Amino acid sequence: MSSRKLVSLKPSAETVNQNMMGLIRKVHGMIEKPDIEKHRQSQDHVGALLGSSRDFLIRNAKIDDMDGEWVSVNRAHMKKYVILYCHGGGYSTGSSLYARTLTTKLAASTSMDVLSFDYRLAPEHPYPAAIEDAMKAWNYLMLLGYGARDVIVAGDSAGGNLALSLVLHLKDQERILPRGLVLMSPWTDLTSSGESHVSNAEVDPILDAPYIEEMISNYTRQKAAAATEEERKEGIPAPADLADPFVSPLFGDFSGFPPTYIQAGENEILLSDSTRLHAKMVEENVSVKLDIFKGMWHVFQMSPLKISHDAMDKNAEFIYDICR
Repeated sequence: MSSRKLVSLKPSAETVNQNMMGLIRKVHGMIEKPDIEKHRQSQDHVGALLGSSRDFLIRNAKIDDMDGEWVSVNRAHMKKYVILYCHGGGYSTGSSLYARTLTTKLAASTSMDVLSFDYRLAPEHPYPAAIEDAMKAWNYLMLLGYGARDVIVAGDSAGGNLALSLVLHLKDQERILPRGLVLMSPWTDLTSSGESHVSNAEVDPILDAPYIEEMISNYTRQKAAAATEEERKEGIPAPADLADPFVSPLFGDFSGFPPTYIQAGENEILLSDSTRLHAKMVEENVSVKLDIFKGMWHVFQMSPLKISHDAMDKNAEFIYDICR
């Protein structure tokens, strides 16, 4: 007498997640190029492919000598508030076009206009070029008639760093701060001192230590301990202190900061950059919330997954809550 046993062929959630991370690792490996210009072009192709849809209206913006773009849903939507978006890319790559993988989702989930801007990139333009350009974008919104309290500043990875640095600069200048901050996998600590830089080194499918070191060197010139005589003549800035709060916002003073929402992936090498930022903001009485998404990686919100859209809905919920 024989017996039959039904065996489920449906893979477990963990297996699906591992397979997805493997695929992400392969795709990311295809984009990562030794030639930084090719890397930038590859990212733009991805943004054009995944971030274009008739559901959105894309308008060019000229911010002094800097390019940017407005992303809006192609339907009636909220005009009172605006999202200023800082794209990621390690301060060396990325663009408004590449950021469409996120800005379109933000515009769709919030029904708000999103302004992203093409700040100058390293190594051609190291620190503090990006922060200077972020200030240009902020002042541009103010000249358009938005009040500081009408603006939500958002960013991913290095863009999260830039968003925090921008608000720290506004605070330093005793200007009115934005209504809130939305940070996705923010890169807050260029000293790489967090525990996850070790514990998640083997599981993060996107980032690794050599890549992070290269981005740090490009942005801060930290490895060039002393500028050459030729560099000094050309006015190239000296290496930045990696613990400077405008370089590593984790070490900044967040007292008086606006409400902040942080999202991070459980498997990302920069997880500590988010958890430590959250803890420090709590200590300094900032209204802050951190969500860690199980099994996810660095800026997983870019991926065409249900959880990515769920995360964007959570961003929208936070924004709606602070805009009441």
